[in-house]
Amino acid sequence: MPELILASTSLYRRALLERLGLPFTALPPGIPEDTIPGELPPDRALRLAIAKAQAIASRRPEAIVIGSDQVAAIGSRILEKPGDATRCRLQLMAAGGSSARFHTACALIGPHAGIRMVHVDTTTVLFRSLSSQEIERYVERERPFDCAGGFRAEGLGIALFESIESHDPTAIIGLPLIWLASALRRAGYIVP
Repeated sequence: MPELILASTSLYRRALLERLGLPFTALPPGIPEDTIPGELPPDRALRLAIAKAQAIASRRPEAIVIGSDQVAAIGSRILEKPGDATRCRLQLMAAGGSSARFHTACALIGPHAGIRMVHVDTTTVLFRSLSSQEIERYVERERPFDCAGGFRAEGLGIALFESIESHDPTAIIGLPLIWLASALRRAGYIVP
């Protein structure tokens, strides 16, 4: 089988892909994650997932490359990775009592094998009303500054929600494994 490469520096995506039990290498795609004015959140996620996979595939055309990106939004307002505690608190205050959509895109690209499969999974999260004290305690304890939306659903962040509606519970963490396992099987990998 061709070498499998994850075009990502994300520890979360790496841990998710390890669940499938396939050997893989993770490489940084090194692409800018620029915003295009007027671009819809799912379109941005898909564009960036493809760009990440193509960046590595152009250097390693014999490999099969996985690219993924996630864009969180409340309506048309994109929830970025907050980067620090202040922005995280502000983002969670704005999210309280609202419904957010997390668009997680995945691309599987293998130039020599003629493989190009793409997918976007959408997870809807309903945040409960959050007090400033709850937000402060959460941010201090979890420090989710590198996560879209400013929380970790796989950690204490689950306590911030009324509900999560998803077809694939791994998508909100950053890599839709149900779709990816199917795509890898179609590409000839044995999963499981």
